[in-house]
Amino acid sequence: MKLDMLAIDIGKRSFQIHGIDADGCIVSRKISRGKLAATVDQLDPQIVLMEACGSSHHWGRLFQASGREVRLVNPYFVRPFVRGSKNDAADAEAIWDAATRPNMRFVPVKTLDQQDLQSLHRVRDRLVRARTSLINHTRGLLAEYGIVLPRGAARFGKEVPETVAGADLSALARELFLELIDQLEDLERRIARIDSRLVAISKERPACRALTTMPGIGPVIATALVAAVGNGQHFRSGRDLAAWIGLIPRQYTTGGVPRLGGIGRRANHYLRRQIIHGARAVVSRVGQQSGARADWIRALLMRRGFNRTVVALANKMARAAWAMLTRQERYRIA
Repeated sequence: MKLDMLAIDIGKRSFQIHGIDADGCIVSRKISRGKLAATVDQLDPQIVLMEACGSSHHWGRLFQASGREVRLVNPYFVRPFVRGSKNDAADAEAIWDAATRPNMRFVPVKTLDQQDLQSLHRVRDRLVRARTSLINHTRGLLAEYGIVLPRGAARFGKEVPETVAGADLSALARELFLELIDQLEDLERRIARIDSRLVAISKERPACRALTTMPGIGPVIATALVAAVGNGQHFRSGRDLAAWIGLIPRQYTTGGVPRLGGIGRRANHYLRRQIIHGARAVVSRVGQQSGARADWIRALLMRRGFNRTVVALANKMARAAWAMLTRQERYRIA
């Protein structure tokens, strides 16, 4: 039996496959993890269809290595095709139906280098969140003793050891806060090690070096962009990349009348957050800059305010990043 296309609903231990053979017969059955690769080789499909979810890039690379075309579908686009009650068989059939739509957009399979780089960013993000949580927790406990420290991770980390050392605390409270300070310092060391690794990677890769020539983009944003979009050629334009990141307004159009709102929830939240942080740094220092870009920022600040200007600049940065990645160019100062 040979299939042209095979849809796979990915699981941890079991996988549901769905396909249609040359005679129009439906092939639908559950396969264990250990037998999946052998089953795909036996059915020998030219195209393998999967949702872009956990471990899909691993299986995608595996099937690509055997000479098959892999198409990953965003789960958001698969959901409307699920008929009846949700189960593995219905999900696999929905993946098939969604992937066969002529206007369906697919997620490119990440290379191993992209996967490594993205994993590094995921670990860094978890550590930064843990640091923020620990700082807020420590600040709240200190407030119960009448000690209020300033916001900001850098200022808090600098002032909290001296404050605790000089505060009138009981032996138990002092021991508790010293333990929390040790945890915070450990998190800072871990984050610093990852940041230094990202700086080294950014210097090694030409695409990252080119991206860091743009004001507002440093090693963290440059490596995050390369990990997420590679060379950017699977996006048709810079606007498509900005839309995928989540930097364009929501649109509601009916009767030919467009209505634009704020930026929506559908986004690459990590990448959007990082680019907006970079744009905020540029806008905050616009008084020290000159040129057409700085004039545009100042004019927008007067008309729309700080936050909207930051998002607008982040949109501009994403579009410029797409052009730099696809053309392999450095940033040209406007």
